[in-house]
Amino acid sequence: MKLTIGHLYPELLNLYGDRGNIITLQKRAQWRNIEVEIKEFKLSDKINFADLDIVFLGGGSDKEQLLVSKKLSKIKSSLSGYVADDGVIMAVCGGFQILGHYYKQKGELIDGLGILDIFTESENNRLIGNVIIKTELFSRPIVGFENHGGRTYLGSCPPLGKVICGYGNNGKDGMEGAIYKNVIGTYLHGPLLPKNPHLCDYILQKALERKYPGATLSPLDDAIEIAANEYIVNRFA
Repeated sequence: MKLTIGHLYPELLNLYGDRGNIITLQKRAQWRNIEVEIKEFKLSDKINFADLDIVFLGGGSDKEQLLVSKKLSKIKSSLSGYVADDGVIMAVCGGFQILGHYYKQKGELIDGLGILDIFTESENNRLIGNVIIKTELFSRPIVGFENHGGRTYLGSCPPLGKVICGYGNNGKDGMEGAIYKNVIGTYLHGPLLPKNPHLCDYILQKALERKYPGATLSPLDDAIEIAANEYIVNRFA
């Protein structure tokens, strides 16, 4: 079996070690003898989403986010088709915001892709700190770190989880992230996946099911990863 991961615009969207999520996806697949190909795309590159099993969008500054948003708007129909066909996407911070309807900053409206029913508006102070969320997807919490000035509000999308510790999407409604079909959006950096093997395997499993119906992931010894997760939960919850 083989999975192809598309890392979109890492030269622009790679804050807070987000590339570590790619490494974690790759290693946890390879440890199960699943071949992994990573394709990195620059703004000038053409993307055929039909060739990709997982798409990753990281976080970036507002300037870089605007460049990426303009680029993706030109291929919006292709990306929307990939999502409609149950394509798997993980989008962090700026990448999460880009998938919404818009991002409003200092009076400037940056159009998003409208793939997620969300919108974002910036405020002067940033929401920074460790985050713990409880999700219906797993019995184990998801942990991470957030640092964002944007406040994201959900429409019809359910959240990735409810905040136990931290601010989440906007610091007001107690929600963090969003899920739509096989798309996961979140503000959690860190990178996120090394401390949350359950979430990483969820993403890998969705990609496998789509490409190889009936395929499942064999278990791994996650003692170290679980210990890291539990340390954060015990310290901050």
